[in-house]
Amino acid sequence: MAPSDERRAATAGSGGVQSLERAFDLLERMADAGGVIGLSELASTSGLPLPTIHRLMRTLVACGYVRQQPNRRYALGPRLIRLGESAARPLATWARPHLARLVEETGETANMALLDGDEAVYVAQVPSRHSMRMFTEVGRRVQPHATGVGKALLTQRSDTEVRALLARTGMPAATDRTLTDADALIGELAAAREAGYAVDDNEQEIGVRCIAVPVPDSPTPAAISVSGPAGRITDESTATVVPLLREVARDLAASLAANQPA
Repeated sequence: MAPSDERRAATAGSGGVQSLERAFDLLERMADAGGVIGLSELASTSGLPLPTIHRLMRTLVACGYVRQQPNRRYALGPRLIRLGESAARPLATWARPHLARLVEETGETANMALLDGDEAVYVAQVPSRHSMRMFTEVGRRVQPHATGVGKALLTQRSDTEVRALLARTGMPAATDRTLTDADALIGELAAAREAGYAVDDNEQEIGVRCIAVPVPDSPTPAAISVSGPAGRITDESTATVVPLLREVARDLAASLAANQPA
C-alpha cells in the first residue's frame, strides 16, 4: 500500500467531518498526480461521485487551495505554499540537532529533504566547517532522480509510482553522470532499498557525492544525507557513514513521533 493510501485508510471511520476528509483526500490525490489532475481522474481514483468532487473542488478553488486551469484541469493552489512552508519550519527545528551530530561525526554537510509533489525540497541543513564544502539553499527544489536525498525518497514509493512521476517530469541530465533512463533508475532504487541507502555520485554536480537514507515512519516522506567533495565522500567512507546515517534517521523519526499530536 502506498504511503498516501495508508494515511487515507487511517482516517477512514475516524469520526471526523466527512467533507473535510474528502477534501484533504482530493488534495493528496492531486499531489500524488504531480499537482495537476482532471475531474474524471479524481473520480476514478477516489470513487466519489462527480457532483461531490465538483462541489468540493469549487470550495477549494474559492479558498485558494486549488486553481482551475484554462483547459479545465485543476492544479494545487498558491495558498498551499504558505501552509507547506509553515509546516516545514518545525520539522527543520527538530531536525537540526540530529543534522549537527552528522556534521560533528563526519565533518561533512548534512541535509534533510521532503518529497513535495514530484520534487525533493531541502528543508534543513547544517554546513560543514571545511572551507571546501557542499552547500544547498534551504527551500531549493530538485528533481529526485539526480540526487541522493531524492533517490532515498523514491525508495519509499512503488515502481509504478516512480515511473508515473518520471513520465510527468522527464529525467533531464544535470551532469554527464546523471541517470536518464527509467529502467536504470528503477534498478538502482531496488538496490538502494536492499542496501538501505542511496548515492548521488557526481550526478547533480560534478565533484560532489552524497549518501542518503530515508527517515523511517516519517509523517511525510523524508530523507537525510551527508554531502561533500567526492575526494572525501568515498566508497571507503560509506562503511562508517551509512550506519551513522541510519542511527540518526531513527533518532530523528523518534523525535518527530514524539512531537506529533496524540
